[in-house]
Amino acid sequence: MKYLILSLGLSMAFSNHAQFIRGPIPTPAAGVMDGVYISEHIPTKRVVAYEPVREADVVWSKRVWSVIDLRQKFNQPLYYPLDDIQESMWNKNPQTWSMWTIIRQHILNGDLTLYSPFNPNWEDWKDGDGFKYPIQSSLPGGNYYNDSLFREELFIYLGSTYQDPFTPPLKSQIDPAEDSTIYDPILDIRKVVYPDPDTTWFTSSDIVQYKIKEDWFFDKERSKTERRVIGIAPIVYERDVNGNITGLRELFWLYFPECRYVFQNYFLANRHNDAQRMSLDDLFWKRMFQSYIVKESNIYGREIDSYKSGQDALLESEKIENRLNNIEADLWEY
Repeated sequence: MKYLILSLGLSMAFSNHAQFIRGPIPTPAAGVMDGVYISEHIPTKRVVAYEPVREADVVWSKRVWSVIDLRQKFNQPLYYPLDDIQESMWNKNPQTWSMWTIIRQHILNGDLTLYSPFNPNWEDWKDGDGFKYPIQSSLPGGNYYNDSLFREELFIYLGSTYQDPFTPPLKSQIDPAEDSTIYDPILDIRKVVYPDPDTTWFTSSDIVQYKIKEDWFFDKERSKTERRVIGIAPIVYERDVNGNITGLRELFWLYFPECRYVFQNYFLANRHNDAQRMSLDDLFWKRMFQSYIVKESNIYGREIDSYKSGQDALLESEKIENRLNNIEADLWEY
């Protein structure tokens, strides 16, 4: 009798648990537990709300732009595991996804709003970090899979016309006369098989940096200096027609408070302990990443690399960060 009760309990637990599952976490069959316990903390986690702040309580603030370089070893949890596109199919790790895979998946699903980094009508006016130019579907719900015009516009930000000369172009293996959709059991939807034959979509390995826009402020009501991320932008290498790297390019901006509702339900890989995995939102909340400042709000409206270069630019970045970190200590007298 006790075995019957245990079996029924497991079935009910998995049934209720499956209703909240998001992302790559597989849902086992009824009565089957893939492990010694049910991993439910992250998949069912709710966003921890920010402490409300009144304008009257902010006695000092500074806007800062920083870069998270994924080539640094400490930042590799955001970079790995890498996804790939083979035979026109998007192959992803079944357990954990990289940050780019999470972002791209939910942009295509319509869960995240993409903001152009520049004015679409005038590319030289690059003020997209103010979230002025949203790229949205005209259909209800903003679903990528049902809006062909939206899909074509998204490719400007999610893909590239550059093709590696040493890699043969991807060919679609789908017969045009057949149904070009597949069923995704995780998301419980049918989706178009991509990329299209004439497109090259960015994968995780193409993302080299993330640029974050954040506000540093001192809240006198709590007597605390705090940093909050406002926006985030993936960065890739800019290449010429021959495939040579010519610089870096911001793909788009995302409003970070909106991203938190997606990031909260995704496991982040832990190289040392699988029982201590955190969510992607926790990583930003605890600031478990390394970054360096590339710009602070100033009367010139300029970035550090406009007046410093090389090692001098890094020293200037450290100088700014140290000054901002000392603000809180300088407000007290003993």
